[in-house]
Amino acid sequence: MSLFYNSFRNYLATADGRGLGNLLSPTNSDHNSFAFSTNHSQIRSQVQNELYGISSFRNGITDKGKNGWIDAVVAFWEVVYELERGDTGRRMGEDGDLGYWGRAYAKQSVYTTVIARGFTSHGWPNWLLPVVYTACRNLRQFAISADEEDKREGKDASKLEDCARHLNKMFTLCLADRAPMEESRKWGTYYIVNLLFKTYFKLNAITLCKNVIRALSATTTEMPPLDAFPKSHIVTFKYYVGVIHFLEEDYVTSETHLTAALQLCRRDCPTNQEHILTYLIPAHLMTTHQLPTSTLFQNYPRLKHLFGPLCRCIKSGNLGAFDAALEANEDEYVRRRIYLTLERARDIALRNLFRRVFLLGEKKTRVPVEEFRRAMGFAVAGKEGGTRKECEPEEVECLLAGMIYKGLMKGYISREKGMVVLSNKEAFPGTGV
Repeated sequence: MSLFYNSFRNYLATADGRGLGNLLSPTNSDHNSFAFSTNHSQIRSQVQNELYGISSFRNGITDKGKNGWIDAVVAFWEVVYELERGDTGRRMGEDGDLGYWGRAYAKQSVYTTVIARGFTSHGWPNWLLPVVYTACRNLRQFAISADEEDKREGKDASKLEDCARHLNKMFTLCLADRAPMEESRKWGTYYIVNLLFKTYFKLNAITLCKNVIRALSATTTEMPPLDAFPKSHIVTFKYYVGVIHFLEEDYVTSETHLTAALQLCRRDCPTNQEHILTYLIPAHLMTTHQLPTSTLFQNYPRLKHLFGPLCRCIKSGNLGAFDAALEANEDEYVRRRIYLTLERARDIALRNLFRRVFLLGEKKTRVPVEEFRRAMGFAVAGKEGGTRKECEPEEVECLLAGMIYKGLMKGYISREKGMVVLSNKEAFPGTGV
């Protein structure tokens, strides 16, 4: 018990927000003795005694701020008590319909509200923002665990939606602060925004992310520049904004944000780099029609498993194998929300197939539609040894017209002569042919 309060007073006295944030993490294994140190009827008087005199520290906390901390530590003890004692610590009639994680989430939501009140009503300084980060991060984790618990028991899972509302309030708390910039809570904005993005993605409510982005855009003149924030905040923000644009099929903007995130990402964080590249690779493929290099796949074996088969099929123009590879990993592509984009890459595979026909014809600019039709028959058959499929001439003409319309081929179709007349300068833009 004394260890917790000694650490607490020390962090307050030295204005160590990060240390205090770590101490006030309810999952800290050192809190077992703190949970068993008292009971519900005595916790407030104990905290008042232990925190006597903290307003004398030169850390920006007044007598009013001290009262806020008494409420906060009492609420924090309730969370730790629930986590450590579980069912054995329940009082009769208390939260009877909630499971273990449901009760923990309920206590953590109260604690998070008290923390917010500390800033709005008790004048807490902004060096305490790490306490907000810890409270919100654990609130989200408890909500996810509580929803999983409810699903197992056949109940409605709504804790994460409630968590999103708490995070939105914290977002407003930071964004709307009017204090001088050096004392402002605005410095916590992007951390909370990133938690909101994670939560909305988990809820599959990605459209709500746009509201957050619009709110940020409306206050750009009042906010510090993005590059003034911690690098970890910037990388995560750029990643999510890039993914949001990716899902809106704005691949150019998506690639810009994802590239910036990758460049800023720490080299010793390969998992984070993989997350970024999962969307950057298909976005780059859509904007430039360029495939990732073998060197990249050597550094990221998971990405090789994810994209390698498709890239080989795109390069060779093997449409049947492309369809088979897309189907084989369909569940994974859908889960990562990249299936539709990868499906569009079939056009690039088709372009490469038609390009091969052009090269085999010694780059003659007049190529019979029949040659493209025969090539299509073998390509759709898939892997070597597959049965050739006969394609209708009209179908092939339609595909050729689509290639020309999308700018993947330059030329026109002469239906009277059954010929495709290609440009003698660059028949297949971007390929050097």
